Amino acid sequence: MPLSLAFRFLAGRYHATPFGHHVNEGLIEWPPSPWRLLRALISVGYTSGAWNEAGPPPAARRLFENLSSELPHYRLPPAASAHSRHYMPVGSLEGKAKVEKTTLVFDTWAKIEDQELVAIWRTVLLGDDELSMLRLLVERLNYLGRSESWAEGRVMGDGEPLPEINCLPEQAGQRPGHGCEQIALLAPESAPDFEKWRTARLEEALIDLPLPVGRKPPKALLSKRAKAEQPYPADLLDCLHKDTTWLRSHGWNQPPGSRRVLYWRPSGILATQRLRPRSQVAAMRARAILLSITNANRNDHALPPVTRTLAQAEILHRALIGIAGKRFGGATMELTGCDDSGNPLDGAHTHAHIVPLDMDQDGHLDHVLIWAPMGLGRRSQSTIRAARKTYQEGGVEPLRLSVAAMGEVSNFADLPGKYGASIRRICGPASCWQSATPFVPVRYLKKRGKNTLRGQILAELGSRGLPEPVAVHQFAPNRGTATQHGAGPWGQESDFRQFRHFVLSRRPNRPQPPVPLGFSIGLEFSRPVEGPLAIGYGSHYGLGLFQCVE
Repeated sequence: MPLSLAFRFLAGRYHATPFGHHVNEGLIEWPPSPWRLLRALISVGYTSGAWNEAGPPPAARRLFENLSSELPHYRLPPAASAHSRHYMPVGSLEGKAKVEKTTLVFDTWAKIEDQELVAIWRTVLLGDDELSMLRLLVERLNYLGRSESWAEGRVMGDGEPLPEINCLPEQAGQRPGHGCEQIALLAPESAPDFEKWRTARLEEALIDLPLPVGRKPPKALLSKRAKAEQPYPADLLDCLHKDTTWLRSHGWNQPPGSRRVLYWRPSGILATQRLRPRSQVAAMRARAILLSITNANRNDHALPPVTRTLAQAEILHRALIGIAGKRFGGATMELTGCDDSGNPLDGAHTHAHIVPLDMDQDGHLDHVLIWAPMGLGRRSQSTIRAARKTYQEGGVEPLRLSVAAMGEVSNFADLPGKYGASIRRICGPASCWQSATPFVPVRYLKKRGKNTLRGQILAELGSRGLPEPVAVHQFAPNRGTATQHGAGPWGQESDFRQFRHFVLSRRPNRPQPPVPLGFSIGLEFSRPVEGPLAIGYGSHYGLGLFQCVE
């Protein structure tokens, strides 16, 4: 059974420049060269703890010697070349105005369909310990190429059918048919061939520095011999460890122990046109994206206070609509909450909620959770990722945004420390919930009927498909409780002072609350309910958010 390694690129991108070429040439090494594959596995061994600074154990050394003894064949998935251009600062100023000097840089990558890249060694046989080591390294691999090329790998099982090979090394007397092109890849020599080459080169380098016969060689001679041997690594594995700095310092323009090998691949395997839309786009929908908020001086106390939750969410929402208009000609219904005709969506408030959060509990907003029960599609995700900054009223400089996590809200609860704890408070599940931000009624309050405080809360919960609570408690303003079921798990009424200064109205040209008053509410359910739970006016902008009661 041939030895086969399968790799999947999680972001659909593969970044790698062929050896000996500059990044601005816009070339892509496709497929990954045998030299790159082995160096990637060696790197994983160090970074994942498979071995320490002493180097690979004997099983790993035998593994790399076996993989170097044969050129792999490949199964390449369809891919398209793409690039971006940006100006990088070079750390100096120019001109009388002392403007920062920049240089234009190309970032080129292969956009890959959701299929596996397979590398196949047809005659390599590994022992049990070598195969175990290979599985360990491949499963711990997290990127292949540059660090942006997120990847996951696996060793294919004996029972799996081998894919059809479409990229193979050139062999004497063999030539593929019409429609193939030739490329050069860097590959390691076999261990015996490298040893022969090294022995011959050392003889040439030391021919003028012979050891004396019958007496101890002087230290100066030994020093010169050691210096002459430095450009020649001890073995093939040592060659695979050498970096660019070492190569340049010893005058190498190609790593010792490597060779250029010609491969044949299909001419259109790296297309220049756009690929067809991915078949798994629907599966790529994420229900939530978590953004972090920072400022230039990293002063958390200069971030917006929690009382500006509604205002900051509205500023970010306007920015997202503007970005979507520039990039796609208009925002998706997931971000606007309206259909193509501009009419509000019917249903259980499934479009995006923009919820600023104080995850470190210091009174200042440091993250934004963008959460949509209907899911965020490719265009919405692209729009949110493009938002690199936001603003605050009276702020001196913009606030920086970056994506901290993406997926299901419940998955964010696995974040370390206080951040995971903060997400667990708003995610549940729990039977008892209490206001984290003020609940603002959507209609005028009445003393009786369906528009009482309790009636409006029940209607809001019902419109979101949530069960009716067994008790609703009004903690503040202190006007009695909405039900007479006692204090429940809260023990005593909560302090309302934290809600007094919250911004409770949107900007003047947007719908205003009929009652500009925020309530602190407690909810008890007969069974645990999953969050996030946000109801009332401004619930899509951070108001009316509830958190679990421990």
